[in-house]
Amino acid sequence: MTEPTPLAKAEAAVREASANTADVAQIVAVVLAAQQAAQPPAPVAQQATQPFDTRKWLTIGGLGIAGGLVASLFAVAVAIGAVSVAILALVLRSIWHDVQRGR
Repeated sequence: MTEPTPLAKAEAAVREASANTADVAQIVAVVLAAQQAAQPPAPVAQQATQPFDTRKWLTIGGLGIAGGLVASLFAVAVAIGAVSVAILALVLRSIWHDVQRGR
């Protein structure tokens, strides 16, 4: 009998390994399927509904209105300050012209 060459030995080993790999893959698939079949299905989590909180929304609305009032009062104060500065500038300009003319 003739002894197989190293290349023939390697090819035979590859064929055997590929056959073993396919067998192992099938075994793993069967085991995983058995495990999943044995486990009960996970319960579906239901989202808890909270009752409508009227007090919370009234508080948020009241704070929003109060914030709007504060902002509008601040805007009025800034406008009054701007007008006051403008009037002061006009008065000082008038006084400066009077001083320059020698009155």
